Amino acid sequence: MKETSREYAEALFALSLEEKTVREDYEALEMVGTLMDENPAYLLFLATPSIPRSERVKALLDAFEGSVPERVLSTLCLLVEKGRIPDYREVKEEFYELLLAYESRTVALVTSAVPLSEDEKNRLKISLEKNCGHSVELECSVDSSLIGGMIVEMEGKTMDGSLKSRLRRLKEAIEG
Repeated sequence: MKETSREYAEALFALSLEEKTVREDYEALEMVGTLMDENPAYLLFLATPSIPRSERVKALLDAFEGSVPERVLSTLCLLVEKGRIPDYREVKEEFYELLLAYESRTVALVTSAVPLSEDEKNRLKISLEKNCGHSVELECSVDSSLIGGMIVEMEGKTMDGSLKSRLRRLKEAIEG
């Protein structure tokens, strides 16, 4: 599924690049995603094969024509026509990954035992940008089970500096 979603995202991204509307198109994908998340019955309707395809496409056109770029709407219609509309979220996520690469940005998922101060976030951001050579956005969350420290996931790598992990490694070393 992920490979097919990537193909749809790449096709839309190529069109967006040509039109110089990458950011606008992503924002439209986000808006549609939010509406679908808020109305799961609508996504179910669009995915129901017993409802004629033409009726489902018409519903999409009625809902989004004029409020999202034509390229995005065409992609949505194609997803409905090909029975791939349940993969919409994956397509949006793949498009976002392409956008990040295009803008030379990375998202770092930071999980800490306690909330990070703004100063700590800024220092971490500067350190990560220095290491990877491009802009980094932090998405921070808190998990008190880490006891202390943090875990950073970025560019397919995990850096685990949590106290929980250190204690587990120490226990494994002692138990031999």
